[in-house]
Amino acid sequence: MLRGWASILRAGSALGLIVVATAQANAGGFALREQSAYGQGASFAGIAAGGAVSSMFWNPATMTQVPGIQSETVVSGIIPFASHNPSAGSSLLPLGFGGTFDTGDDALVPASYTTLQLGPNLWAGLSINAPFGLSVGFPDRWAGRDYAANDSSLKTYNATPSLAYRFNDWLSVGVGVQIQYAKATLAQGVTIPPATLLDKNLNGTGWGYGFTAGVTVKPTPTTTIGIGYRSQIDQKIDGQASVTVLLPPTDVSTTVRLPDVVSVGLRQQVGPQLTLLGTVEWSNWSRIGTSNVNRSSGALLETLPFQFQDGWFFSVGGEYQWSDRLTLRTGFGYEISPVTDQVRMPILPDNDRFWASIGASWVVFKGLSFDLAYSHLWVRDTSINISAASGNPWFNPAVPINYVGGVDAHVDILSIGLKYRWDAGAAAPAKTALITK
Repeated sequence: MLRGWASILRAGSALGLIVVATAQANAGGFALREQSAYGQGASFAGIAAGGAVSSMFWNPATMTQVPGIQSETVVSGIIPFASHNPSAGSSLLPLGFGGTFDTGDDALVPASYTTLQLGPNLWAGLSINAPFGLSVGFPDRWAGRDYAANDSSLKTYNATPSLAYRFNDWLSVGVGVQIQYAKATLAQGVTIPPATLLDKNLNGTGWGYGFTAGVTVKPTPTTTIGIGYRSQIDQKIDGQASVTVLLPPTDVSTTVRLPDVVSVGLRQQVGPQLTLLGTVEWSNWSRIGTSNVNRSSGALLETLPFQFQDGWFFSVGGEYQWSDRLTLRTGFGYEISPVTDQVRMPILPDNDRFWASIGASWVVFKGLSFDLAYSHLWVRDTSINISAASGNPWFNPAVPINYVGGVDAHVDILSIGLKYRWDAGAAAPAKTALITK
């Protein structure tokens, strides 16, 4: 009996700390792609090749396309939907614990960018983003409560000061430093059949550091190719885990190995008004592996077997300059999720998905413009199987609570961006460059 309770405590601590590394599944794994209203309007096709101030999130070299002093502020509203439907094989289903209607909480994702041209060929910039985030809410009584219950959230804040240099009309490079702060809260359940329901809680914060780099080339006057790199971050987390009655607040820590990302973007102008766009992006999620959870004494408490595969994202789109003030765009994407059937959990029911987006830019007056965008994401039918037979590493044979079920999910995203040129020398908008030029 004591051995079983000890296993419950270890599982409670481990599942608590998973929130530190999980996020709203809108960009594969637990990354948030919603960093640019301009880019979202074309499903982020071509975004690493430039087009907006916010392109610097993917590629700091794109700052050399932005003259003078300019800023861009973006707010994206994410409206996710995920219903969990348990099936035969779930241990708590015969006890009257059913499914859920919608566990995705609506959220706002902010981002801001500022660029300053220091000289004819030198730029400095600062971006502030939320690259990872989570907001989910589960009922206390449902069939998968031992793997996700009650409200969980993660907030990250990432500041990236950057520099970019233009060697000539066809080659620019950029570099930046990532400084990331994470804050997590979690409440989950521990079930001891038939009727003992306990609560698990976690609060944790931590810091991580990395860099970003990129290059843009113009092999022809109408072609821009951008390659951007965001480095891996080892996100360190310190916090406290507890389980009602069983475990008083206990200091714990872990390091989650977040992925490095390579983005390749293409902007190809095919006429005075039309530009074709394309993106290929690779995320090195397989480096996350398994994270160790340690007590403050250094003793190993538990392991977190994320065991993701690498993620891929592909998109194509187009941009049409309707008039000097109005630009229209659209794009379609397909994303291969790093979360596979073998390791999926209810807290992150991620799967491959299709993107469809529309967007527009409107110049209010010289130097001031707005971006608007809408995306709908179709997520493939998703299965979850956490049982001894499945081989899912999250199953704990010492506390054999099975969860087997399916997930119906989709996501709607609305974004608005405001761009402004602060220096007095702002010129009229150009058809093939930033609309705030």
